[in-house]
Amino acid sequence: MKRPECSSTVCEVATVMGLYRIKGRPNGPMMTMDVSKTEATKPTSSGNPQECAGCCKPITERYLLKALDMYWHEDCLKCGCCDCRLGEVGSTLYTKANLILCKRDYLRLFGNTGYCAACSKVIPAFEMVMRARSNVYHLECFACQQCNHR
Repeated sequence: MKRPECSSTVCEVATVMGLYRIKGRPNGPMMTMDVSKTEATKPTSSGNPQECAGCCKPITERYLLKALDMYWHEDCLKCGCCDCRLGEVGSTLYTKANLILCKRDYLRLFGNTGYCAACSKVIPAFEMVMRARSNVYHLECFACQQCNHR
């Protein structure tokens, strides 16, 4: 849903879980981007200050962030899950499935726990698992070795 006061094509807020999405970005593989903090001394070619991709308001503060080839207020470039300010947690952000994420949330949502000891398939980080000794199992793969009871 686009914010009514914004004319920018990048302002779209996901309806699921309130996650921020960047419109026009593919749902493909993860991308990492550098977040660079620069002085906001250069106005656009029209002579107006840069417009924030997050809130669509002019950036009048001394510093701005540049990420994903867009400009952001320091308070507007946030993780779509935990809402942390990405300029404060490091110089790298992660995007996947049209979401802007901090490293911790990217790994939590899209990382993996390891490989299932029974079927040898990847176990996503968000999936519940069973652990026995040093092995990790999908819930549906965990079974008694003698009677095969799950």
